[in-house]
Amino acid sequence: MLERLFSFIGQDIAIDLGTATTLVYVRGKGVVLNEPSVVALDRDTGAVLAVGLEAKNMIGKTPERIVPIRPLKDGVIADFDTTEKMLRYFINKVHRHRFFARPRIIICVPSGITGVERRAVSEVCEQAGARAAYIIEEPMAAAIGAGLPVGEAVGSMIVDIGGGTTEVAVISLGGIVVSKSIRIAGDEMDEAIISYFRKEHNLMIGPRVAEDLKIEIGSAFPLEQEEKAEIKGRDLVTGLPKSLIVSSQEVRKALEEPVANIIYAVHEVLSITPPELAADIIDRGIVLAGGGSLLKGLPERIHHETQCTIYLVDQPLSAVVLGSGKCLEEFSTLKKHLGMPKQF
Repeated sequence: MLERLFSFIGQDIAIDLGTATTLVYVRGKGVVLNEPSVVALDRDTGAVLAVGLEAKNMIGKTPERIVPIRPLKDGVIADFDTTEKMLRYFINKVHRHRFFARPRIIICVPSGITGVERRAVSEVCEQAGARAAYIIEEPMAAAIGAGLPVGEAVGSMIVDIGGGTTEVAVISLGGIVVSKSIRIAGDEMDEAIISYFRKEHNLMIGPRVAEDLKIEIGSAFPLEQEEKAEIKGRDLVTGLPKSLIVSSQEVRKALEEPVANIIYAVHEVLSITPPELAADIIDRGIVLAGGGSLLKGLPERIHHETQCTIYLVDQPLSAVVLGSGKCLEEFSTLKKHLGMPKQF
């Protein structure tokens, strides 16, 4: 009877509410939604015009009355009302055949957020229609999603590089022993590229062009064969459209500061890791997850700087939501890794 009731009010879901992308895992179905964390609003009425990919495609191309908004910044909620509207839209989208969806939610948060920011996450889940919300820290979710033995007496090190934050953590016996959360990740890489070409070439490019350039020829370590790409933007001197052929060496130079800050965070965590766990990391290596870990040459750069073996998870973009989903599927076993539930 209870199972039929819970099916009626909505299946349990896990949400990776990311700065750049939101992923939703439905219990028994897997990852069913992967959309940009963007909402397009009507400036005059506040009405939601588009959410997700459709809204992202509007960035930089809208008339004045339409405003595309990314309601999360640096891994936390910057615009509560818009985040609530976006989350409600995604919940309704995955439960579109149910009349009254009030699911139990496991939601991921950066390890470095404040108590106020945690309450904001719980409240936005409540406003979006959840019947209960469990919070899991992103590095723990990523480690579970990567298949690391988080419950054993062995040290596992995870580096999760998302859109807004980079999470570095050493996990043992079901808990985070040491961690560092920095608000430098994929978005800051894009901003560094924009800033570099503005200063060095008087060329203004948009965030989507910067992101595409990062993915296409960006790197953190010298490539075996350096590459080139064409970018288009506005000449700041003449005000006219301009195209430019750029090399991967230039893009690597542009990315040096955010990459160096991420590696410094890894060094910091290693420097305060207890010796026994540090020995485990030497034996087992460091695991990379998150979209930022796909930057070419990053595993090689971190290996060069730390002398540790580096592994990239099989599905870096979805490791966090898969770990949260595993907590749903094996709730009685893995609920100890979740925060205290907030019932609504």
